Amino acid sequence: MQVANFYAPTSGGLRVALDETGRGFGRYGHERILIVPGRTGSVEQTPSGQRVTVRGLSLPGLGNYRVLTGRRRVRRLLDARPPDVLEVSDKTSLLWLARWSRRRGVPLVLFSHERLDAILYSRVPRWFPLRAATDTVNRRLARLADEVIVTSGFSRAEFDRVGARNVRRIPLGVDLETFRPVSRASAGDRAVRLVTVTRLSREKRPERAIDCLRVLGERGTAAELTVIGDGPDGDRLRRRARGLPVTFLGHLGDRRDVAGRVASADVALFPSPAETFGLATLEALACGTPVVVPAAGAARELLGGPGSGVVSDETPAGMADAVRDLLEVPERLRRAAARAAAERYPWTDTVAALVHRYETIGSRSARR
Repeated sequence: MQVANFYAPTSGGLRVALDETGRGFGRYGHERILIVPGRTGSVEQTPSGQRVTVRGLSLPGLGNYRVLTGRRRVRRLLDARPPDVLEVSDKTSLLWLARWSRRRGVPLVLFSHERLDAILYSRVPRWFPLRAATDTVNRRLARLADEVIVTSGFSRAEFDRVGARNVRRIPLGVDLETFRPVSRASAGDRAVRLVTVTRLSREKRPERAIDCLRVLGERGTAAELTVIGDGPDGDRLRRRARGLPVTFLGHLGDRRDVAGRVASADVALFPSPAETFGLATLEALACGTPVVVPAAGAARELLGGPGSGVVSDETPAGMADAVRDLLEVPERLRRAAARAAAERYPWTDTVAALVHRYETIGSRSARR
């Protein structure tokens, strides 16, 4: 059974990961039940398994994201169908489930979808002891969970820092059929097409993509930027982009539409230094679109051979340099390198690794 907050129609990597792993568990003959918050309660049978929506609280400033607050309702659901393994996808607001799992003898797995210090860095004053505070939280999390699943070396580092020994690294995957290269006209004399797929929120640093475009124009490189995604900073970013060739598409619910637009770009920009994996980055690579990523965060771990992407510093000038470096690589070579980098991460590998871990954890619990 999986329990997650911040699962919404416009969710990014979290929703994709839960839907893909749920679908994969079914292929192994396992039943997946997902409990998430929503505007109203409902029970649905989806291709990824049963999804139970419990009325949740909408948080100010987070768009349509909600959190589970009806603990009694969630406990009743768990008591009615105790799972073999309980997977929790939130580090803070779902900690109370650890008490239920211990009392019922159900192993608890924390699936780490965020790195606390990276997310909070831009939200707390400089005097705040961020590292010490997050270390305290992560030390407790590791003690409460039977196992912690992380998706990257960057994600794992915060648990290694506190000496946690129950951490397992399992990278996410990518839908290589939906996200794939398409036939397209060469850049020629047209403007360079840039794209970014991101939530428009502070920790994602989307303004850096806009500023990169501005620098490219100042240097004489004609370019245009497409922004796919929405979030609380949308209005601020639209004001920042005034006078620039930037198109804001908002959230696109059709994954094939997203894939087509990303595949038609020359370079994809992913400036967030807080990514614990970089699913949108991986999807761009699968489309054969090379990427520019920062030195901080996990996205750099996804790069493959030369031409698949460039790690830049976090300045607009550094990102612009990275774009121009990629454009120097022949298009056929950079697109092949990007696709090859993504092909190392099929969802089948992710699901197989998770099934093995959960079967092991579940059988170990049954022998107690």
